[in-house]
Amino acid sequence: MAAGPVLVRRMAREDIDLISSTVSAAGWNDHPRSLYENYAASQEADRRVVLLAFWEGALAGFLTVIWESNYPPFRDEGVPEVNDFGVLPSLRRRGIGTRLMDEAEAVIATRSPVAGIGVGMMPSYGPAQRLYAKRGYVPDGRGLWSHDHYITLSETVVVDHDLYLCLTKALG
Repeated sequence: MAAGPVLVRRMAREDIDLISSTVSAAGWNDHPRSLYENYAASQEADRRVVLLAFWEGALAGFLTVIWESNYPPFRDEGVPEVNDFGVLPSLRRRGIGTRLMDEAEAVIATRSPVAGIGVGMMPSYGPAQRLYAKRGYVPDGRGLWSHDHYITLSETVVVDHDLYLCLTKALG
């Protein structure tokens, strides 16, 4: 897909206020300003890459690439993880998420032949689930992960942002 009016670039420390105010206005109240300050510090320390997408000049979405995942199999296997990926609801279905993922995969490919991602199980993650499947991401075969453990048969779980399925994609 042609880039069109979508511009993707790395976050600069000066973007923190813009990101914070944009996500707050979108109702993403679980993303405090301190999160983006941590992202900037982590990027400066080469532990993360933060990509921002702009649609017609306005911030439209972002994602991060974590070089050392918190998910044990990814960490142990050296699989970088796409993390905290979001496109503003009012700007979805315009290719913004696809462009962010294209850039993330290009960044990951400089260090790894495999990309990893965890996707939530709530209905609000439906668009992301579909995007990852269309891009060739497949489950890592280990099952659902929540709060530092795999979910076992008959286990009762809380369906929240910490319940997810991990996927991988071979790059190149």
